[in-house]
Amino acid sequence: MRTRQIVVFGAVLLTLSGCASIRRHEAASTEQLLAAAGFRMQPADNPERVHDLEAMPSLKLVARSQAGDVRYTFADPYKCHCLYVGGAKEYSAYQRLVTEKQIEQERLWAEEDAMNWALWGPWYW
Repeated sequence: MRTRQIVVFGAVLLTLSGCASIRRHEAASTEQLLAAAGFRMQPADNPERVHDLEAMPSLKLVARSQAGDVRYTFADPYKCHCLYVGGAKEYSAYQRLVTEKQIEQERLWAEEDAMNWALWGPWYW
C-alpha cells in the first residue's frame, strides 16, 4: 500500500511540474509578443514594485482603468520579475500579433497534415 501511495504522489508531482513548465513557456511567448507590440517592461527593482507584482494576478493580461484610460498589465514574478504595461494602442498591436501567430500555427499544422496524407497515397490504392 505504501509503494502505491509513493507512485501516485510521484505521478501527481510530475504532472504538476509539467503543467508549470508549459505555463512558463507560454508566458515567455506572451512576453515576446507583448514586447513586440510595444508594451514597456518595468522591473520589480524596489520593495514597492515587488509588493505590487506579488499582489497582481500572475501570467495574465489584465485590463485596468487608470485616470479615465485603460492600462493593460502582465505580471511575471517567476522569470523576469517584472511587469509589462501598455495602453490601447499596444493592446491592439498585441491582439494582431496573437492572431498572426495563430494563423501561422494553423498553416503549419495544415501543411503537416497534407504531408502526412501524401505519405499514405490515394485511398483507393
